[in-house]
Amino acid sequence: MAEKMDKIISLAKRRGFIFPSSEIYGGFGGVYDFGPLGFELKQNIKEVWLRTMKSQENIVPLDSAILMNPKVWQASGHLTAGFADELVECKSCHKRFKTDEIKGNKCPECGGEITKPKKFNLMMKTFVGAVEDEAAVTYLRGETCQGIYVNYLNILNLMRLKIPFGVIQIGKAFRNEVNPKNFIFRTREFEQMEMEWFCESKEAAHFFDFWKEQRMKWYEDLGMKKENLRIVEIPEGKRAHYAKKQIDIEYHFPFGWKEIEGIHNRGDFDLSNHAKHSGEDLRYFDEESGQKYFPHIIETSVGVERALFAFFCDAYQEIKGGRTKTTKAVKEVEILLKLDKSLAPIKVAVLPLVRNKPKLVKKAKEVYQMLKPHFTCQYDELGSIGRRYRRGDEIGTIAAITIDFETLEKEDVTIRDRDSMAQKRIKIKDLTKTLKEKLKA
Repeated sequence: MAEKMDKIISLAKRRGFIFPSSEIYGGFGGVYDFGPLGFELKQNIKEVWLRTMKSQENIVPLDSAILMNPKVWQASGHLTAGFADELVECKSCHKRFKTDEIKGNKCPECGGEITKPKKFNLMMKTFVGAVEDEAAVTYLRGETCQGIYVNYLNILNLMRLKIPFGVIQIGKAFRNEVNPKNFIFRTREFEQMEMEWFCESKEAAHFFDFWKEQRMKWYEDLGMKKENLRIVEIPEGKRAHYAKKQIDIEYHFPFGWKEIEGIHNRGDFDLSNHAKHSGEDLRYFDEESGQKYFPHIIETSVGVERALFAFFCDAYQEIKGGRTKTTKAVKEVEILLKLDKSLAPIKVAVLPLVRNKPKLVKKAKEVYQMLKPHFTCQYDELGSIGRRYRRGDEIGTIAAITIDFETLEKEDVTIRDRDSMAQKRIKIKDLTKTLKEKLKA
């Protein structure tokens, strides 16, 4: 499985998906940059998530700030032991590990003696203003949901919402991970796609089950293999400090089963604590009963990078002997990135049959310019047509449009399908319509 992991990481860099951050300076541990194709894939995941969540009734979006009053993090419990890892350090090589990564009482790297565990808070501290003293301390947010809770009253009143309702948000979060690992699975800077669903306490169990089913369906609808997904219920004592009930949706990565999304019944922990610390009345007034109460919250929280990594792993295929049989060249393996059409970073590639014929190139560029306003397109004229097809397969391109000599005579092109490799000719005037039908979600 380590070999597969290496191949996936290699493909991600080689084809412009993911780069180590600050690579020309030796990198920066636990932080990654997303290249042109990685950006497109990431955007597609976020857009599909937004579209799916907003299709539900009574859900509104928010974009809250990364920097907030540090009292927010005191109220939420992030500055206490509830948001900390237990760490040990090797007395010989001075490497640090989480206690759950250690078997026995010896360093897994050098066999040296390790220290007793100590708590390490994961919040990233920074300073606001000209003087770096305790009065200027604040934090980069450790999760996006707190921005929803502190804006709860604004949203409730100004949008004239009634319970139950949800607020969704996509944004950056930061955690001072001591031991980031497994490529982009555990990093120090990442994005979250979160929904906070506000409801009555008596309906919390129902909505917890509803959102659990909806979130599993989302991955399956986007083509993720069922056998690579599972739900794990977290027992009491191992849950997040705020959770009355918690399940993780896990994906079977090359390095094992790991969480990609968490679903939590947070009870009234968040609003009641922020009410206590801020002095604001954050209770909901029910006009029908005349009662005021703190809504209970069902949360769905997806790590964007983790979801991207899971989709990438799930789509990665190696075809031994190759798929292309039109050449005599022997190919040991061809790579196919079989991403769902809504996620694929490039929808359409436009390819002149050869690059040294000006009329073909001119016509290909005309077709490219025609399609570009409608689809995420790529123009490619380097190498043989077979090599370009395979390059497209490696990045998940859905349709390849080839402009050949017949195009110049008949004003038609060849469309090649990524998955079946089937080819058919289409008139240029019908091309946009045909592709819209093919790529329709």
